[in-house]
Amino acid sequence: MTASFCDESKFIKRASPAKPAGEVKIEHNFADFKVSPRLKENVLSKGYERPTLIQDRAIPEILNGSDLIGIANTGTGKTAAFLIPLIEKTIRNKEEKSLIVAPTRELAEQINIELKDFSKGMPIYSTVAVGGMNIRFQINSLRRGSSFVIGTPGRLNDLVKRKCLNMRDFSNVVLDEADRMLDMGFIADIRNIFSGLRQERQTIFFSATISKEVESLTSSFLKSPVMIRTKTGDTADNIDQDVIRFNRREEKMDILHNFLIKEEFKKVLIFGETKRGVQGIHQDLSSRGFKTASIHGDKTQNERRIALRLFKEEKVNILVATDVAARGIDVPDVSHVINYDLPHTYDDYVHRIGRTGRAEHKGTALTFVRAGENTAPRSPREGFRRSAVRQNRN
Repeated sequence: MTASFCDESKFIKRASPAKPAGEVKIEHNFADFKVSPRLKENVLSKGYERPTLIQDRAIPEILNGSDLIGIANTGTGKTAAFLIPLIEKTIRNKEEKSLIVAPTRELAEQINIELKDFSKGMPIYSTVAVGGMNIRFQINSLRRGSSFVIGTPGRLNDLVKRKCLNMRDFSNVVLDEADRMLDMGFIADIRNIFSGLRQERQTIFFSATISKEVESLTSSFLKSPVMIRTKTGDTADNIDQDVIRFNRREEKMDILHNFLIKEEFKKVLIFGETKRGVQGIHQDLSSRGFKTASIHGDKTQNERRIALRLFKEEKVNILVATDVAARGIDVPDVSHVINYDLPHTYDDYVHRIGRTGRAEHKGTALTFVRAGENTAPRSPREGFRRSAVRQNRN
């Protein structure tokens, strides 16, 4: 199948040397932030000492109560940038409730894991409200009371319709990965969620890009927001990007095999285009003796969770996935991302390879490109007009 675009220059970029600490304008250490001792202790216990640029600039503004738009590269710590100050607000006032809206189940669950780490030992409870999981458990969790509700737009609206969730309860709302939310066709759900929120609230948008559609949302839902831009380019400077050329599709698996047996390929995330294709890659690699797991749309949420856990705990060192994993999956120390099948748009490419090179670690991204194939890239917007078809593939 011909991919949506194939411009080799988009996939080739040498990693830049890390900038000396003095060149990065970071003004704080985590110990400097005006948060409670227990929260500070939890942050430091996770190994956080010096904030990333987006954390350095966003945390004080959110603590001050400002509406905020944060534009930052994937993998720069946006989740901690909003969770830390929102937890602090909850510590100061037990009546504070925060709604966090995420585009995918995986991202919602990852945010909840981070929340639990930061709020360890505190009476702060959360509910994850996502599709693909038993809604009864989520309703029961909401009834017990939660300071944080983290969910996807469809399930949140379902809970509102069932009168199990009242948007007016929330004094803080975060729209995480706002650009992805719009790309996935959630605009009506988002507008419905915001229509039920109280007027007096703090609203926070985080996004990797600022499109006209995102700007339209921010102008509708935020009041005099602080704009923080720390994005330095489409992809992180510490990701080494290159292509793997092949002539016939039949030889791709052998080429992949020869890369994966190299010592430096320690923890590898491989992206395929379709559910069937991903399962085939997984089975082929397993038959060759590699320790692999896979996630795609035919897997249950529990099966996806198990596969991710095995990958995180390095019980398998290769995870094969469709684009369901391209957003929000924060797996430490992924050494390589391999695009076995080309992404449909450049934005998809950016989000795929953002799973490596996180938290200033160096990463490598490799993309299979058929020799001689070099067509003009399709614009991200054009690619997303086919989102319904693509979601079926995932």
